[in-house]
Amino acid sequence: MAKHFNYLVIGGGSGGIASARRAAEYGASVVLFEDGAIGGTCVNVGCVPKKVMWSTSRIAEFLHDAKGYGFDVTVNGFSWPDLKSRRDAYITRLNGIYDRNLANSKVEQVNARARFVDDKTVEAGGERYTADHILIATGGFPTWPDIPGAEHGISSDGFFELEDRPAKVAVVGAGYIAAELAGVLQGLGSDVSLFLRKDSVLRSFDSDLQEVVMENMAEMGMDLRRQTQLTAIEKQGDGSLTLTTDAGDTLAGYDCLIWAIGRAPATEDLGLEQTGIKTDARGFIPTDDFQNTNVANVHAVGDVTGRDALTPVAIAAGRKLSDRLFDKQSDARLEYENIATVIFTHPPIGTVGVSEEQARAEHGDAVKVYRSRFVNMYFAVLERKQPTVCKLICLGPEEKVIGCHVVGEAADEIIQGFAVAVRMGATKADFDRTVAIHPTAGEELVTMR
Repeated sequence: MAKHFNYLVIGGGSGGIASARRAAEYGASVVLFEDGAIGGTCVNVGCVPKKVMWSTSRIAEFLHDAKGYGFDVTVNGFSWPDLKSRRDAYITRLNGIYDRNLANSKVEQVNARARFVDDKTVEAGGERYTADHILIATGGFPTWPDIPGAEHGISSDGFFELEDRPAKVAVVGAGYIAAELAGVLQGLGSDVSLFLRKDSVLRSFDSDLQEVVMENMAEMGMDLRRQTQLTAIEKQGDGSLTLTTDAGDTLAGYDCLIWAIGRAPATEDLGLEQTGIKTDARGFIPTDDFQNTNVANVHAVGDVTGRDALTPVAIAAGRKLSDRLFDKQSDARLEYENIATVIFTHPPIGTVGVSEEQARAEHGDAVKVYRSRFVNMYFAVLERKQPTVCKLICLGPEEKVIGCHVVGEAADEIIQGFAVAVRMGATKADFDRTVAIHPTAGEELVTMR
């Protein structure tokens, strides 16, 4: 006989955990299924360990800059294995915290993959479970190209399994994962080649953000291979990799190849065909504004939906869903407009709202752009000079701010407060009336003319 719950959650990542715990807080009986490490992509092979690696490469930059500030610093070496050990221990502690939080919230955990039997029933670990509501929050996974020898590379997941720093690395991709990993490795001393199908990284972001990141990649010494695709990979007897490009070039001597060409939804083995749940051409599960699938009482949040693939988005959507289902908050839903995000490139990017290109395509001459490019004061006494760009995209006579973008030192911390202003509908005049904090980079956003 099947075990029955009020809420059945498939996937123990950020969105699934947040929704499960919120539902349990309202008194619902909840069971959560996860056959991998608890915490999902973000905790285990995503934003958390990535931020540790980015911080490490930033320390390498600070050590290099120390001489300009008068310090006589000798760097005796860097131990990737020691860092990896500390990072992995931190992740293990987080896994334990998630397990305890679920237990404290009285969410039952099943360490097995759940598969649909029908639209109200799943099977896992040889048992069957039914529920009033079912949430699909299975996330996604890195995709691989279909070319000879692709298996000799690793994905972004594999990056976190590296036992030592590779000396010569090829990174393939133009999205934020490729840009972040390439920057981390170059900053820590690897010789990085970045292979781009077109001309730039981060093509869906504002062009000024792209430009500054690409400039700094070149300044760091990164080998930028624009309009270049790999067609074959060969592993040599010494373990090194030889890459063949679509131009017929042969590039030898790589220790590591990282595929960062996109992510796919983890839906293939869920048994969706037993339910009538529709997926799109790429396998993502479309939902309406309230996270409902096309099947009654089956819902989806997070990366599996194909919407903004960000941890806070999955968490917010999952909590709002539980508010609606189990606390009678009938209008509770996540608003997907003006979601801020940070990209941990070198330098970092903070962005919220639309890009200049998007704004002009939609609104034409009703758009006015304010832009400031300068060198952050951090670099005043250094030989190296890194640009910062602050940019406001404004709409109409009232100059409502519909886009706010920063790339440069501390952009990752600056953007959060300005995201609140954009969400509230602030105008350029509101920004202008705000007294600047001097000397900071963020003050540029309230002093531009």
